Amino acid sequence: MSGSVAPSVSGTTGIRNVVLVGPSGSGKSRLFDHVVEQCVAGRSARGRTEPTTGLRAATVATGGVVLTLLDAPGHPDFVGEVRAGLRAADAALFVVSAADGADAQSRALWHECALVGMPRAVVITQLDARDADFAATLEDCRAHFGAGVQPLGVPVAGSAGAVTSIADLLLGELHDYGSGGRTVRPAGPEHADVFDTYRPPLIEGIIEESEDGALMDRYLEGEELDFATLEHDLLTAVAHGTFHPVLPVSAETGAGVGVLLHLVEAGFPHPGLHALPTVTSVDGGAPIAITADPDGPLVAEVVHTESDPYVGHLSLVRVFSGRLRADRPLHVSGHLELLGGPTGEGHAPHDEDVRPGAIASPLDGELLTRAEAVAGEVVVVTKLASAQTSDTLSSPDAPLLVTPWALPEALLPAAVAAATRADEDRMPVAFRELAAEDPSLRIEHDGGTGQVVLWTTGPAHLDLVLSRLRSRFNVGVEQVPMKVAMRETASSRAEAQGRHVKQSGGHGQFAVCHLVLEPLPRGSGVEFAEKVVGGAVPRQFIGSVEKGVHHQLGKGLLAGWPVTDVRVTLTDGKAHSVDSSDIAFQTAAGLALRELASPSTVCLLEPVDTVSVTVDDDYLGAVMTDIGTRRGQIIGSAPAPDEAGRSVLEAAVPQLELLDYAIALRSITHGTGSFHRELRGYEQLPDRLAREHLAGAAS
Repeated sequence: MSGSVAPSVSGTTGIRNVVLVGPSGSGKSRLFDHVVEQCVAGRSARGRTEPTTGLRAATVATGGVVLTLLDAPGHPDFVGEVRAGLRAADAALFVVSAADGADAQSRALWHECALVGMPRAVVITQLDARDADFAATLEDCRAHFGAGVQPLGVPVAGSAGAVTSIADLLLGELHDYGSGGRTVRPAGPEHADVFDTYRPPLIEGIIEESEDGALMDRYLEGEELDFATLEHDLLTAVAHGTFHPVLPVSAETGAGVGVLLHLVEAGFPHPGLHALPTVTSVDGGAPIAITADPDGPLVAEVVHTESDPYVGHLSLVRVFSGRLRADRPLHVSGHLELLGGPTGEGHAPHDEDVRPGAIASPLDGELLTRAEAVAGEVVVVTKLASAQTSDTLSSPDAPLLVTPWALPEALLPAAVAAATRADEDRMPVAFRELAAEDPSLRIEHDGGTGQVVLWTTGPAHLDLVLSRLRSRFNVGVEQVPMKVAMRETASSRAEAQGRHVKQSGGHGQFAVCHLVLEPLPRGSGVEFAEKVVGGAVPRQFIGSVEKGVHHQLGKGLLAGWPVTDVRVTLTDGKAHSVDSSDIAFQTAAGLALRELASPSTVCLLEPVDTVSVTVDDDYLGAVMTDIGTRRGQIIGSAPAPDEAGRSVLEAAVPQLELLDYAIALRSITHGTGSFHRELRGYEQLPDRLAREHLAGAAS
């Protein structure tokens, strides 16, 4: 814990929670550092590279507000952390590089912000990069983000080509940063083109968002609207999330950061103006209305979890209602199953009362201790060992539950095996800890294949999980080839006799049964019938034959996979008055099934998933072609609901062909595509693949 003093909060209206969102390499982390440097005396910019795994957080005082700034990772594998940052914040600064423009990943992240209705401004950085083009980047943003994107300032190059000034379009003046600080001077005639090009669309955009219906008429009649009126309407539109101002900022020199902070202070909503998530009792029922009231019921949510080698378990918590105090017990509640779909190991529902450790304001690695946190704040709570990311914190006297935010589907599987017996013993604890920190990670012990499978959101996420296993938990694991659980079934009618006869002193073993195996339609399961006449198999042993049949079908006939969609009929047999027994007829039934099984009578079934792919229309053809190469069958396509220019493609694809699909789809669609999969059924594995599979099983 640091000895520094945490910024004091004077009511919910004095709080701003803002998340930086943008692709890797956009300059988010440098911007984060410069904002913290400017707001905290004596703190120098740390010059970190872009974070790749989790949220950075810093709470600082600026102007008349307390700002908690969150830096969300830009890599597409960690979109779950972006969604956590959006849950914790009330507004976003969307960072775009002037050198890269609004690329595909930028557009995907913008969509994430739009889905939750997040108010946001666009920050264009890296103005001095070799390939920087502010005008082209602005047009990119307008084309992909909508007409509500308008610049408040435009960078102006100096004599040497470097950006030394920013033209303030509303005030009609230049902010010069050439001397290290900011100098304000009037714009000259040489800047007329900049103002003539960008100022009219900005003013018209602000007027269109204005609640004053007469403002447009006044403007069209030639009235010069005063700055106070324009700024008021601008800030109102920003708070409503209907207008997205563009700010040029140099994360290298800090140019434009002051204007950015003014927008955050005056235009971004405080927690009382931002919609809160759905809250219910832990037992379910109708939603419970809450507001950002420090005197309301305690409702808080863990948005990020990590372990510090010195402090221990750290939980980044957003307080939505009430007061969070270190001297009062908390109820911890986690129910990821409410989101639907598989959750994997380590994410079981849990409810328990705990006593927290200290409460602190974050300062990018430092913790500034404080007595309590009130509604609207984002703080760090220590020693919540049982709390997982997305868990709800409430009062034990009135336990409540916040519906978790939508998690990205973990769709990239990797099978792992412990390197040593000692690693195998340590794996369960390590997996539980990793799952608690990362709700996007799904850990599954596949009962069909016997493998331990890590379901991740992409290769970078997988690399991070494997690295943490080694570095933090000293668990060595090796990736092994993924198996897909098959099924076996009858391809044609077959029959055989099973004869089990043994005599070794005392009672022997005697049973003979004749079985017929027939295929059934897909989805029929296993049926057993008997057509024994004349008591060839005594009635008391028919159940024994059935038991032996089900046991052998569960073990498989060719490659060790369970048999399904068949009918087995007992037609004849023999028994001995002394030596026949239950176990003898079970054994004979298994022998008969193994006798009749061959590649000509039994075939392999592979699981097939229904895959729904949401993709930009520009990439629809490429996605369809790729699915064809994966033995997939197109079922149909339709426009994506509420997503102009995007379509949903539905196809049936074998699971064997989906093992790397999360990587392939990202490559094909440049990071803009997503997909969902669920089991459709089983279909016969092609002969060539079946021969390869059987050869591998025999080796």
